[in-house]
Amino acid sequence: MAMPPVRFGLNVDPHAAGVPAATRITAIAEAAGLEYVGVQDHPYNADFLDTFTLITWLAGRTRSVRFFPNVANLPLRPPAMLAKQAATIDALSGGRFELGLGAGAFADGIAGLGGPRRSPGQARAALSEAIDIIRASWAGEPYAHEGEHYAVPGARPGPRPAHDIAIWLGATGPRALRLLGAKADGWSVSSPYVPPARLAGLNAVISEAAAEAGRDPGAILRLYNVAGLITDAPGAGDGSGTFQGPVAHWTDTLVRLHAEHGMTAFVYWPARDRERQSRLFAEEVVPDVRERLPAAP
Repeated sequence: MAMPPVRFGLNVDPHAAGVPAATRITAIAEAAGLEYVGVQDHPYNADFLDTFTLITWLAGRTRSVRFFPNVANLPLRPPAMLAKQAATIDALSGGRFELGLGAGAFADGIAGLGGPRRSPGQARAALSEAIDIIRASWAGEPYAHEGEHYAVPGARPGPRPAHDIAIWLGATGPRALRLLGAKADGWSVSSPYVPPARLAGLNAVISEAAAEAGRDPGAILRLYNVAGLITDAPGAGDGSGTFQGPVAHWTDTLVRLHAEHGMTAFVYWPARDRERQSRLFAEEVVPDVRERLPAAP
């Protein structure tokens, strides 16, 4: 069973007034050799810029770090056009875009912008259809799709992305996780919603579904958005203290999460003092974790 190398990233918020800070945090990730910058996607928030436009803007100011929406709001982004946006950003950035995708939280906000109000089952079915449409679009050949939630009667997609864009799902329910294991390339989950104690059980659902679909469970990226603080002394900022403490505590925690739960990517969301905290993570925690992990095959 293949195991991808452990990767690291920083969170950037799309606040309209926070673009200078977003630019500086992205530069920290780039300079430290981190792999990812993630940007949340909540179009109904009045003070948020459009996530895809912000990613394009930041990608034009970098050369190596990769970007992903964490995660894209599917109900407000039709999948054929979402595929076009993703392929465009990937082509313009030289293959530095991955697609985080969510079925859509915050139903009132989505409906307020004219998006559909879906039940959990409908949202999951729409997500499954969207994955098929997006992959067909990236393949670059004409296709048609007629489904319960989306109709694409005669698509002529292109240009193709610069690399094989991964699809990472933001999912926590067992049925959505089974969909992930069967169809997606990765899992993007956040510590405030899924604490470490739940990772083993949810990871097992993904792995079982992948194996049943004839896929390698170890090839599925397991990305953990870790929210907390790097401090001089341990604390309980997240209710348990797991994600608050000195650099050595963070190093031990991330190494353990990789060893015990197979988490293969960590994106840091500081609770406050974001630029200084991002620099501590990128320049002190990440090198320590990489030194303690076995070399990638």
